[in-house]
Amino acid sequence: MFETIAWTDAGVVMLDQRRLPGEEIYNTYARPEEVADAIRTMVIRGAPAIGVAAAMGLALGARKLAREHRAADAGASAGDGSFEREFARLCDLFAATRPTAVNLFWAIERMKRVAAQAAAEPGADPRAIAKRLEDEAVRMKEEDVASCRAIGRYGEPLVPRGALILTHCNAGALATAGYGTALGVVRAAHEAGKNVRVLADETRPFLQGARLTAWELLKDSIEATVITDGMAGHFLRKGEISLAVVGADRIAANGDVANKIGTYQVAVLARENGVPFYVAAPFSTIDLAIPDGDHIPIEERSPDEVTHLAGARVVAAGAGVRNPAFDVTPNRYVTAIITDRGVARPPYTDSIRALAP
Repeated sequence: MFETIAWTDAGVVMLDQRRLPGEEIYNTYARPEEVADAIRTMVIRGAPAIGVAAAMGLALGARKLAREHRAADAGASAGDGSFEREFARLCDLFAATRPTAVNLFWAIERMKRVAAQAAAEPGADPRAIAKRLEDEAVRMKEEDVASCRAIGRYGEPLVPRGALILTHCNAGALATAGYGTALGVVRAAHEAGKNVRVLADETRPFLQGARLTAWELLKDSIEATVITDGMAGHFLRKGEISLAVVGADRIAANGDVANKIGTYQVAVLARENGVPFYVAAPFSTIDLAIPDGDHIPIEERSPDEVTHLAGARVVAAGAGVRNPAFDVTPNRYVTAIITDRGVARPPYTDSIRALAP
Protein backbone atom coordinates (compact mmCIF):
# COMPACT_ATOMS: atom_id res chain seq x y z
CA MET A 1 0.00 0.00 0.00
CA PHE A 2 1.41 3.39 -0.97
CA GLU A 3 2.01 5.94 1.79
CA THR A 4 0.18 9.25 1.91
CA ILE A 5 2.43 10.70 4.61
CA ALA A 6 5.55 9.58 6.50
CA TRP A 7 7.82 10.88 9.27
CA THR A 8 11.53 10.82 8.43
CA ASP A 9 14.73 12.29 9.85
CA ALA A 10 14.73 14.77 6.97
CA GLY A 11 11.18 15.96 7.63
CA VAL A 12 7.56 15.13 6.80
CA VAL A 13 7.19 13.37 3.45
CA MET A 14 3.88 13.72 1.59
CA LEU A 15 2.56 12.45 -1.71
CA ASP A 16 1.63 15.63 -3.61
CA GLN A 17 -2.02 14.97 -4.43
CA ARG A 18 -2.25 18.04 -6.64
CA ARG A 19 -0.02 16.29 -9.19
CA LEU A 20 -2.06 13.09 -9.43
CA PRO A 21 -2.87 11.20 -11.55
CA GLY A 22 -0.23 12.47 -13.96
CA GLU A 23 2.76 12.41 -11.62
CA GLU A 24 3.47 10.49 -8.40
CA ILE A 25 5.73 12.93 -6.57
CA TYR A 26 6.74 12.89 -2.91
CA ASN A 27 7.81 16.16 -1.27
CA THR A 28 9.81 16.49 1.94
CA TYR A 29 8.92 19.38 4.26
CA ALA A 30 11.60 20.35 6.77
CA ARG A 31 9.78 23.28 8.44
CA PRO A 32 6.40 23.35 10.24
CA GLU A 33 5.31 26.37 8.19
CA GLU A 34 5.81 24.30 5.02
CA VAL A 35 3.63 21.50 6.42
CA ALA A 36 0.90 24.02 7.29
CA ASP A 37 1.06 25.44 3.77
CA ALA A 38 0.86 21.91 2.32
CA ILE A 39 -2.38 21.38 4.25
CA ARG A 40 -3.77 24.74 3.19
CA THR A 41 -2.94 24.25 -0.51
CA MET A 42 -4.23 20.64 -0.55
CA VAL A 43 -0.94 18.85 -1.14
CA ILE A 44 -2.55 16.61 1.46
CA ARG A 45 -6.30 16.52 2.13
CA GLY A 46 -8.99 14.47 3.78
CA ALA A 47 -9.85 14.95 7.46
CA PRO A 48 -7.86 12.02 8.95
CA ALA A 49 -4.78 12.77 6.81
CA ILE A 50 -4.95 16.45 7.75
CA GLY A 51 -4.95 15.50 11.43
CA VAL A 52 -1.88 13.29 11.05
CA ALA A 53 -0.12 15.96 8.97
CA ALA A 54 -0.79 18.62 11.61
CA ALA A 55 0.55 16.32 14.35
CA MET A 56 3.72 15.67 12.36
CA GLY A 57 4.07 19.36 11.55
CA LEU A 58 3.85 20.22 15.24
CA ALA A 59 6.39 17.52 16.08
CA LEU A 60 8.68 18.96 13.42
CA GLY A 61 8.21 22.43 14.88
CA ALA A 62 8.95 21.18 18.40
CA ARG A 63 12.15 19.54 17.18
CA LYS A 64 13.23 22.81 15.55
CA LEU A 65 12.36 24.80 18.69
CA ALA A 66 14.35 22.37 20.85
CA ARG A 67 17.42 22.80 18.66
CA GLU A 68 17.12 26.58 18.76
CA HIS A 69 16.60 26.52 22.51
CA ARG A 70 19.69 24.36 23.02
CA ALA A 71 21.79 26.60 20.77
CA ALA A 72 20.68 29.68 22.71
CA ASP A 73 21.34 28.23 26.15
CA ALA A 74 22.66 24.70 26.55
CA GLY A 75 21.76 24.75 30.22
CA ALA A 76 18.21 26.11 29.89
CA SER A 77 15.20 24.11 31.01
CA ALA A 78 11.66 24.10 29.62
CA GLY A 79 10.60 26.35 32.46
CA ASP A 80 11.41 29.76 30.94
CA GLY A 81 8.23 29.66 28.86
CA SER A 82 9.77 30.40 25.45
CA PHE A 83 9.27 26.85 24.14
CA GLU A 84 5.64 26.80 25.29
CA ARG A 85 4.90 30.20 23.71
CA GLU A 86 6.38 29.25 20.36
CA PHE A 87 4.64 25.86 20.39
CA ALA A 88 1.31 27.59 21.09
CA ARG A 89 1.95 29.86 18.10
CA LEU A 90 2.50 26.82 15.90
CA CYS A 91 -0.73 25.27 17.15
CA ASP A 92 -2.58 28.45 16.12
CA LEU A 93 -0.86 28.35 12.73
CA PHE A 94 -2.13 24.83 12.03
CA ALA A 95 -5.61 25.55 13.41
CA ALA A 96 -6.04 28.26 10.77
CA THR A 97 -5.32 26.00 7.78
CA ARG A 98 -8.65 24.14 7.18
CA PRO A 99 -11.54 25.16 9.48
CA THR A 100 -14.07 22.42 8.68
CA ALA A 101 -12.04 19.25 9.32
CA VAL A 102 -12.54 18.42 13.01
CA ASN A 103 -9.69 15.87 12.96
CA LEU A 104 -7.31 18.82 12.58
CA PHE A 105 -8.40 20.32 15.89
CA TRP A 106 -8.58 16.91 17.57
CA ALA A 107 -4.95 16.27 16.58
CA ILE A 108 -3.79 19.71 17.75
CA GLU A 109 -5.46 19.29 21.15
CA ARG A 110 -3.94 15.83 21.54
CA MET A 111 -0.47 17.19 20.80
CA LYS A 112 -1.04 20.05 23.25
CA ARG A 113 -1.91 17.56 26.00
CA VAL A 114 1.19 15.47 25.31
CA ALA A 115 3.40 18.56 25.34
CA ALA A 116 1.91 19.73 28.65
CA GLN A 117 2.32 16.28 30.23
CA ALA A 118 5.94 16.03 29.07
CA ALA A 119 6.74 19.55 30.29
CA ALA A 120 5.35 18.73 33.75
CA GLU A 121 7.74 15.84 34.28
CA PRO A 122 10.76 16.43 36.56
CA GLY A 123 13.81 17.62 34.66
CA ALA A 124 11.87 18.10 31.42
CA ASP A 125 13.66 19.98 28.66
CA PRO A 126 12.61 20.94 25.11
CA ARG A 127 14.43 17.98 23.56
CA ALA A 128 12.51 15.52 25.73
CA ILE A 129 9.20 17.25 24.93
CA ALA A 130 10.01 17.22 21.21
CA LYS A 131 10.80 13.50 21.33
CA ARG A 132 7.50 12.77 23.05
CA LEU A 133 5.65 14.75 20.39
CA GLU A 134 7.48 12.92 17.60
CA ASP A 135 6.52 9.56 19.09
CA GLU A 136 2.91 10.70 19.46
CA ALA A 137 2.66 11.87 15.84
CA VAL A 138 3.99 8.53 14.56
CA ARG A 139 1.59 6.72 16.89
CA MET A 140 -1.33 8.76 15.51
CA LYS A 141 -0.46 7.67 11.99
CA GLU A 142 -0.37 4.02 13.02
CA GLU A 143 -3.67 4.41 14.88
CA ASP A 144 -5.29 6.01 11.83
CA VAL A 145 -4.42 3.06 9.58
CA ALA A 146 -5.76 0.65 12.22
CA SER A 147 -8.89 2.80 12.53
CA CYS A 148 -9.50 2.68 8.78
CA ARG A 149 -9.16 -1.09 8.75
CA ALA A 150 -11.70 -1.30 11.58
CA ILE A 151 -14.10 0.87 9.57
CA GLY A 152 -13.64 -1.55 6.69
CA ARG A 153 -14.43 -4.53 8.92
CA TYR A 154 -17.61 -2.93 10.26
CA GLY A 155 -18.70 -1.72 6.82
CA GLU A 156 -17.99 -4.83 4.74
CA PRO A 157 -21.13 -6.75 5.86
CA LEU A 158 -23.28 -3.87 4.55
CA VAL A 159 -21.97 -4.39 0.99
CA PRO A 160 -23.74 -7.04 -1.13
CA ARG A 161 -21.84 -9.25 -3.56
CA GLY A 162 -21.37 -7.72 -6.99
CA ALA A 163 -22.34 -4.26 -5.69
CA LEU A 164 -21.93 -1.12 -7.77
CA ILE A 165 -20.90 1.49 -5.18
CA LEU A 166 -21.29 5.24 -5.70
CA THR A 167 -18.62 7.44 -4.11
CA HIS A 168 -18.15 11.19 -3.90
CA CYS A 169 -14.81 13.00 -3.46
CA ASN A 170 -11.94 10.85 -2.19
CA ALA A 171 -12.17 9.09 1.16
CA GLY A 172 -9.49 6.51 0.54
CA ALA A 173 -5.87 5.90 1.45
CA LEU A 174 -5.06 9.36 0.06
CA ALA A 175 -7.44 11.03 2.52
CA THR A 176 -6.06 9.12 5.52
CA ALA A 177 -2.76 7.72 6.72
CA GLY A 178 -3.63 4.59 4.73
CA TYR A 179 -6.42 2.20 3.62
CA GLY A 180 -9.22 4.78 3.74
CA THR A 181 -12.64 5.33 5.30
CA ALA A 182 -15.28 5.07 2.56
CA LEU A 183 -12.78 3.30 0.31
CA GLY A 184 -11.77 1.23 3.34
CA VAL A 185 -15.27 -0.24 3.15
CA VAL A 186 -14.79 -0.82 -0.58
CA ARG A 187 -11.35 -2.40 -0.03
CA ALA A 188 -12.67 -4.69 2.71
CA ALA A 189 -15.48 -5.86 0.42
CA HIS A 190 -12.97 -6.40 -2.38
CA GLU A 191 -10.69 -8.39 -0.06
CA ALA A 192 -13.70 -10.49 0.96
CA GLY A 193 -14.09 -11.53 -2.69
CA LYS A 194 -17.37 -9.68 -3.25
CA ASN A 195 -16.41 -8.52 -6.76
CA VAL A 196 -17.47 -4.91 -6.14
CA ARG A 197 -17.23 -2.06 -8.63
CA VAL A 198 -17.11 1.68 -8.01
CA LEU A 199 -18.87 4.55 -9.75
CA ALA A 200 -16.84 7.63 -8.75
CA ASP A 201 -18.29 11.13 -8.92
CA GLU A 202 -15.66 13.41 -10.47
CA THR A 203 -16.29 15.93 -7.64
CA ARG A 204 -15.93 19.44 -8.97
CA PRO A 205 -14.22 21.78 -8.61
CA PHE A 206 -11.05 19.99 -7.40
CA LEU A 207 -11.83 16.67 -9.12
CA GLN A 208 -10.83 14.45 -6.21
CA GLY A 209 -13.01 11.62 -7.52
CA ALA A 210 -11.68 11.72 -11.05
CA ARG A 211 -8.04 12.33 -10.13
CA LEU A 212 -7.62 10.51 -6.83
CA THR A 213 -10.34 7.92 -6.19
CA ALA A 214 -9.99 6.36 -9.64
CA TRP A 215 -6.19 6.43 -9.37
CA GLU A 216 -5.95 4.59 -6.06
CA LEU A 217 -8.70 2.06 -6.86
CA LEU A 218 -6.97 1.12 -10.09
CA LYS A 219 -3.70 0.68 -8.16
CA ASP A 220 -5.58 -1.91 -6.07
CA SER A 221 -7.12 -3.56 -9.16
CA ILE A 222 -10.65 -2.50 -8.18
CA GLU A 223 -12.86 -1.63 -11.16
CA ALA A 224 -13.58 2.11 -11.20
CA THR A 225 -15.73 4.19 -13.57
CA VAL A 226 -15.81 8.00 -13.37
CA ILE A 227 -19.01 9.98 -13.89
CA THR A 228 -19.65 13.72 -13.70
CA ASP A 229 -21.40 14.96 -10.57
CA GLY A 230 -24.57 15.65 -12.53
CA MET A 231 -24.87 12.02 -13.67
CA ALA A 232 -25.38 10.46 -10.23
CA GLY A 233 -29.14 10.97 -10.28
CA HIS A 234 -29.42 9.27 -13.67
CA PHE A 235 -27.74 6.08 -12.49
CA LEU A 236 -29.58 6.08 -9.16
CA ARG A 237 -32.97 6.35 -10.90
CA LYS A 238 -32.06 3.54 -13.29
CA GLY A 239 -31.47 1.24 -10.31
CA GLU A 240 -27.87 0.46 -11.23
CA ILE A 241 -26.34 1.62 -7.93
CA SER A 242 -26.40 -0.72 -4.92
CA LEU A 243 -25.30 1.78 -2.29
CA ALA A 244 -23.49 5.08 -1.82
CA VAL A 245 -20.66 5.49 0.69
CA VAL A 246 -18.83 8.73 1.43
CA GLY A 247 -16.42 10.06 4.03
CA ALA A 248 -16.86 13.04 6.34
CA ASP A 249 -14.89 16.04 7.52
CA ARG A 250 -17.07 16.65 10.58
CA ILE A 251 -20.12 14.91 12.01
CA ALA A 252 -22.33 16.72 14.53
CA ALA A 253 -23.63 15.03 17.69
CA ASN A 254 -27.03 14.50 16.03
CA GLY A 255 -25.54 12.76 12.97
CA ASP A 256 -25.60 15.68 10.53
CA VAL A 257 -22.61 15.26 8.21
CA ALA A 258 -20.28 17.84 6.66
CA ASN A 259 -18.48 16.43 3.63
CA LYS A 260 -17.18 17.60 0.27
CA ILE A 261 -19.54 19.91 -1.61
CA GLY A 262 -22.07 17.89 -3.59
CA THR A 263 -22.54 15.19 -0.95
CA TYR A 264 -25.93 16.57 0.12
CA GLN A 265 -27.44 16.17 -3.33
CA VAL A 266 -26.12 12.60 -3.58
CA ALA A 267 -27.77 11.78 -0.24
CA VAL A 268 -31.11 13.30 -1.26
CA LEU A 269 -31.12 11.47 -4.61
CA ALA A 270 -30.16 8.19 -2.93
CA ARG A 271 -33.05 8.55 -0.48
CA GLU A 272 -35.48 9.40 -3.31
CA ASN A 273 -34.45 6.26 -5.16
CA GLY A 274 -34.34 3.88 -2.20
CA VAL A 275 -30.56 3.43 -2.23
CA PRO A 276 -28.68 3.14 1.11
CA PHE A 277 -26.45 6.13 1.83
CA TYR A 278 -23.60 5.38 4.24
CA VAL A 279 -21.03 7.68 5.84
CA ALA A 280 -17.69 6.15 6.88
CA ALA A 281 -15.44 8.02 9.31
CA PRO A 282 -13.37 7.42 12.44
CA PHE A 283 -15.10 8.31 15.69
CA SER A 284 -12.66 11.23 16.04
CA THR A 285 -14.53 12.92 13.14
CA ILE A 286 -17.65 13.15 15.32
CA ASP A 287 -17.72 16.50 17.11
CA LEU A 288 -19.85 15.90 20.21
CA ALA A 289 -19.52 19.59 21.11
CA ILE A 290 -21.55 20.60 18.04
CA PRO A 291 -25.28 19.82 18.36
CA ASP A 292 -26.16 19.88 14.66
CA GLY A 293 -24.91 20.68 11.17
CA ASP A 294 -25.95 24.33 11.32
CA HIS A 295 -23.08 24.91 13.75
CA ILE A 296 -20.37 23.41 11.50
CA PRO A 297 -18.12 26.10 9.94
CA ILE A 298 -17.97 25.81 6.14
CA GLU A 299 -14.70 26.72 4.45
CA GLU A 300 -14.90 29.02 1.42
CA ARG A 301 -11.99 28.48 -0.95
CA SER A 302 -10.48 30.55 -3.76
CA PRO A 303 -12.73 31.31 -6.78
CA ASP A 304 -9.79 30.25 -8.98
CA GLU A 305 -10.63 26.59 -8.28
CA VAL A 306 -13.96 27.16 -10.06
CA THR A 307 -12.95 29.65 -12.73
CA HIS A 308 -9.93 27.68 -13.94
CA LEU A 309 -9.39 24.07 -14.91
CA ALA A 310 -5.82 22.83 -15.44
CA GLY A 311 -4.72 26.47 -15.59
CA ALA A 312 -7.22 27.49 -18.29
CA ARG A 313 -10.15 29.82 -17.58
CA VAL A 314 -13.51 28.06 -18.04
CA VAL A 315 -15.78 30.73 -16.51
CA ALA A 316 -16.64 33.95 -18.29
CA ALA A 317 -14.50 36.80 -16.97
CA GLY A 318 -16.50 39.08 -14.71
CA ALA A 319 -18.97 36.44 -13.53
CA GLY A 320 -19.35 36.08 -9.77
CA VAL A 321 -18.18 32.83 -8.18
CA ARG A 322 -18.97 31.04 -4.91
CA ASN A 323 -16.79 28.16 -3.78
CA PRO A 324 -17.88 26.52 -0.50
CA ALA A 325 -15.68 23.46 -0.01
CA PHE A 326 -18.29 21.48 1.96
CA ASP A 327 -22.01 21.05 2.46
CA VAL A 328 -24.05 19.54 5.28
CA THR A 329 -26.23 16.47 4.85
CA PRO A 330 -29.04 16.30 7.46
CA ASN A 331 -29.08 13.05 9.40
CA ARG A 332 -32.46 11.98 8.00
CA TYR A 333 -30.74 11.15 4.70
CA VAL A 334 -28.01 9.01 6.30
CA THR A 335 -28.76 5.27 6.46
CA ALA A 336 -25.89 4.56 8.86
CA ILE A 337 -22.57 5.99 10.04
CA ILE A 338 -19.75 3.43 9.92
CA THR A 339 -17.05 4.18 12.49
CA ASP A 340 -14.04 2.38 13.88
CA ARG A 341 -16.09 1.67 17.02
CA GLY A 342 -19.10 0.19 15.25
CA VAL A 343 -22.09 1.21 13.13
CA ALA A 344 -24.39 4.00 14.32
CA ARG A 345 -27.99 4.08 13.09
CA PRO A 346 -30.91 6.45 13.71
CA PRO A 347 -31.62 7.95 16.14
CA TYR A 348 -28.04 9.15 15.96
CA THR A 349 -28.02 11.14 19.17
CA ASP A 350 -28.46 7.86 21.04
CA SER A 351 -26.36 5.54 18.86
CA ILE A 352 -23.40 7.94 18.67
CA ARG A 353 -23.46 8.41 22.43
CA ALA A 354 -23.48 4.62 22.85
CA LEU A 355 -20.27 4.34 20.77
CA ALA A 356 -18.47 7.14 22.59
CA PRO A 357 -15.41 6.13 24.65
